[in-house]
Amino acid sequence: MGQLRAEEFDRFVAARWPALLHLARLLTGGDRHRAEDLLQEALVKLWFAWPRVAGQAPEAYVRKVLVRAAARSARRRWWGEHPVDRLPDPPGVADEITAVEERTRLEAVLALLPARQRAAVVLRYYQDLPERQVAQVLGCPVGTARSLTARGVARLRQLLADRTEPVEPVEPVG
Repeated sequence: MGQLRAEEFDRFVAARWPALLHLARLLTGGDRHRAEDLLQEALVKLWFAWPRVAGQAPEAYVRKVLVRAAARSARRRWWGEHPVDRLPDPPGVADEITAVEERTRLEAVLALLPARQRAAVVLRYYQDLPERQVAQVLGCPVGTARSLTARGVARLRQLLADRTEPVEPVEPVG
């Protein structure tokens, strides 16, 4: 196709796109994505027929192609994907968001514990160290490490029960 014909085609498509897309949407029952696909298919066919129909009635040709293609696609059953305007959250995203919020809340409340209690709880439950190793790291007897851990966990439970909203971390005194 010559440069002049290609420019004529481009001008036709630019001028008639909105009206043709509206027609395609009506033919597909309002499905914008199917309408766009249908119109693209019709314009490809028009491109190949352009030298023949450019001087006659290109819009009538596209309308006819659209109607036939819409009827053909309506007869076909498609059980696959159905495009939507808004993407859904992937499975498990809400659970991950909740987990992140809970972890953030726990970290904020953990920051409210005294340093040794916080260290004992983190070493025992986050690092999963046995009581003897917690005591070695803290440099104290096993009984003291056990006591620090128990008090820290009790305080965490109390703080978490008292606060349902996220807590801003504050450096504890002492």
